Amino acid sequence: MKKALLIIILGVFTLMAFGIDAYAAKKASKSKVPQEEIQAMSDTIDNLTRKVYGNTLLSPEDNRNLINVKIKLDNQMLISSDVVLAPLYYKLGCLLKLRDMQAESIECFQTILENFSDTALAPKARANLKAMGVEVAEVEDTTSDDEEEDF
Repeated sequence: MKKALLIIILGVFTLMAFGIDAYAAKKASKSKVPQEEIQAMSDTIDNLTRKVYGNTLLSPEDNRNLINVKIKLDNQMLISSDVVLAPLYYKLGCLLKLRDMQAESIECFQTILENFSDTALAPKARANLKAMGVEVAEVEDTTSDDEEEDF
């Protein structure tokens, strides 16, 4: 009887562990943005940026593409704040800034500060916001003098 109970308990724990692993794998696969999607958004932003730098007027189709990229990025952020989105938000923020779409540009740079503050793009986003006249709260150093180590 004890053996049967032990086998049942081990079986339940094994199933629980497998179920948790399967759930974590499923969640991780959902949080990953497909590379093709990232590349397509990046290519669209790059093409539109080239047009703006070349002083070419954007067509209605170009404007739709610009808006669609912003919508796709925002929708992806609702699912997961995957760090691969940070460069796209930065490039899009710069493009929107060039197009004098200040509110949308500010939103992109603030998204970087709020969700990707530990990336190399955060200081660049902060500098862009300051250059646009947006007051940005400085990140406080949370380490105290007691916690710092001398090397």
